[in-house]
Amino acid sequence: MEVNEIDKRRKMMRAKKRVEDLKGFYWHLVSYLFVNIMISTVIIVKSLGDGASFIDALFNFGTFAVWFFWGIGVFFHGAHVFSVPSLFGKNWEKRQIQKYIDRERQEVSKYQ
Repeated sequence: MEVNEIDKRRKMMRAKKRVEDLKGFYWHLVSYLFVNIMISTVIIVKSLGDGASFIDALFNFGTFAVWFFWGIGVFFHGAHVFSVPSLFGKNWEKRQIQKYIDRERQEVSKYQ
């Protein structure tokens, strides 16, 4: 197999993985919106049935609690999929690994 062909296959595999990640994020976003709209609707209708005003029912913490906490997960999922640099990215991992390797070398060299 030629090097060019191997490179094309690697690119194709990375592209497929990227599309799968993107599709996963969009499904996560759609389910987030659908489920939260349903939950909010149920909470608002129940609150209205209990005698609350629409404004009170709308701005009740329970109406938006799931939106908020699940939204944090959706945010980080999107940040991962759209390659937003993270605090603990691959470069950080490489630096930490190198740091531990260097530390081990220093300790071994002390005893030689």
